[in-house]
This record gives sequence, structure tokens and C-alpha cells, in this order.
Amino acid sequence: MSPSAPTAKMPPSSPVQRLRDLAQRAGLDGFLLGLLGVIGLAYLWPAFGAEDGPLPLGRIAHYGVSVIFFFYGLRLSREKLKAGLSNWRLHLVVQGTTFLLFPLLLLAVKPFFDSEKSQLLWLGGFYLAALPSTVSSSVVMVSIAKGNLPAAIFNASISSLLGVFITPVWMALFLTAGTSGGLGSTILDLALQVLLPVAVGILLHSRLHWFAQRFAGPLRMLDQAIILLIVYTSFCESFAQGIFRGYSAGDLFGLGAAMLALFFLVYGCILLLGRLVKFNREDTITALFCGSKKSLVQGTVMSKVLFPDARTAGLILLPLMIYHALQILVASIVAQALSRRADKQATATPVMP
Repeated sequence: MSPSAPTAKMPPSSPVQRLRDLAQRAGLDGFLLGLLGVIGLAYLWPAFGAEDGPLPLGRIAHYGVSVIFFFYGLRLSREKLKAGLSNWRLHLVVQGTTFLLFPLLLLAVKPFFDSEKSQLLWLGGFYLAALPSTVSSSVVMVSIAKGNLPAAIFNASISSLLGVFITPVWMALFLTAGTSGGLGSTILDLALQVLLPVAVGILLHSRLHWFAQRFAGPLRMLDQAIILLIVYTSFCESFAQGIFRGYSAGDLFGLGAAMLALFFLVYGCILLLGRLVKFNREDTITALFCGSKKSLVQGTVMSKVLFPDARTAGLILLPLMIYHALQILVASIVAQALSRRADKQATATPVMP
């Protein structure tokens, strides 16, 4: 080897690169770091992003919701959805876990949250539980773990569409006094902001899907920028109104521990259900990753409609953001472990993960 070879490899081992690699191994991608950054910015400078701030950031975020879902529909292929349509048992397990098991688990622990302070955190947890599954990361994890990819695409996509209706129905149990116009008005608002753009995107898929594919990177950055803007404005209003006063570091640590316990509890229930209905390895993996994950994208954008009181929106979103970070970290570790197991068993009969 020539003397210059080590020098050519020095940049990847630079301190910045080592920090980046360490963050990626820990599940801290740029988007998660961005979330932490905008929360810190909102804490230091809440007046800029509040409702009475110098710029109409809240209005920009409002219209950004429709932009996100239009491009989501544009990327949504009807052929991919049809490919996974026949596996109805898997679909029932995934959607039942997403929209029934999660909310029922949170309802079961509601009596333990008796103070006004803890009830608001519980409401944020219940909002998380009522949300649909995430699309992109679920499909990525299933792909890494070598699961049933067409079924993952189908379930993650259908979950997002069902969530437009099911999430507000669940939240109506506790938000009837906080939403203007009641449940019907809330669903109508969500349909106009979310479902209509998705439908338009799907209708234009055959003509414009090339645009979504060619500019996938910039569109992903646009999605993330809008989400960061929504999170920033929500937390600005919460900090400006002092909504986090009275919550200690211990409260936040306990919330993180509760979110981690929720993930593993649901994960274990799905694994048990998969064995009871005799799923093969690929279907079990798909059920595990699609059924245990929750969508930060839809949770953030739907909060603009479901929680008109901007003061509480930041606190309501806090359990979701903690869960999002933990689900990426844990799911990445699990997916890599399942992938290695699949490689070792490539010549053997697939077994349950």
C-alpha cells in the first residue's frame, strides 16, 4: 500500500465525520437533530414564532400541510397498493394494532393521571396512540429486515388515509369542547387540508410521478422544513404562554420511559398475535414495524386542526416527538438484527423473528 493511501482515508475519520457516524448509529439523523434545534430556538426566542409574531409563520405552516400531502399522494402508486391487497389477516393485525390496541392501552392507564398537569401529558400520549402508522420509516425498516415489502407499502399507505377519519373520532372523546364546530367540522377541515391534496396527488400520479421521483431529495427536505416550522411555531406559543411551567426534568424522563415501555408492549403484543395467526417470518416483520410505529408527519400536521389552542400544542406534541425518536432508534437496531438473522438462515426454512 502506498504512503498516500492512509491520507486519502483521513477525511472520513475527521472529528466531524466521527460525530456524524456516532449520531447515525444512535438513531439521531439530521431531522431529529433539527427537531431538537427548533425546540431550543423556540425556548430562546418564543416571540418570533408566536401567533402575534412579526411573520405569519403559523399561516405558512397551515398551507404547508396541504403541500406535504399533495406530494405524498403524488408518490403513492396504485399498483403498489393493489400488490398487497389480498393479505387480509396481516392488514387486520396492523390496522387493529394501530387504531385499536394503542388507544385502548392509553385508555387503560388514564385513571392513574388524576392531576391537571399529568392529564395534559396523558392527552398527548393518547393523541400519539390515535395516530396512523408512519409510511417511509416503516417501509424502510421492513426492507432492511427482509419482510413483506408490498404489504408494508399497502398497510402504511392505507393507515395514513384511515387516520384522517379515525384519529379525530378517537380525539373527539376528549376534545369536543376544544374544537370549533365539533367532530364533523374537524373531519371536514382534515379532509380539505389532508385528504383532498392526497386524492389530487393520486389522480396526477400517472402524469407527474416522474417529478416526485426526480426531485425526491428536495421534496423530502421541503416536507421536513414544513414539519420543523409547525413544531417551532407550536413550541413558541407554548413557551410564550408558560405552558411547560411545573414540569420537571423528572417528568420528562418519566414520559420518555413510558413511551419506550409503550413501544415494547405493543411490539410484544404484535409478536404474540403473529404467532397465534401463524404468520410467516416476512409477514411478522411487516406487522411488527408497521403496527408499532406512529407518524410524526401526520401527528404534527393534524395537530394544527385538532388543537386550535396553540398554547397547548407544543406539550401535546411532546410525547409524539419522544416516541418518534425512540421508535427510530429501537426499530433500527431490531431491523438490523433481523436482517443479520435472515442472512444466516438464507438457506433454511424461514422462522419467526
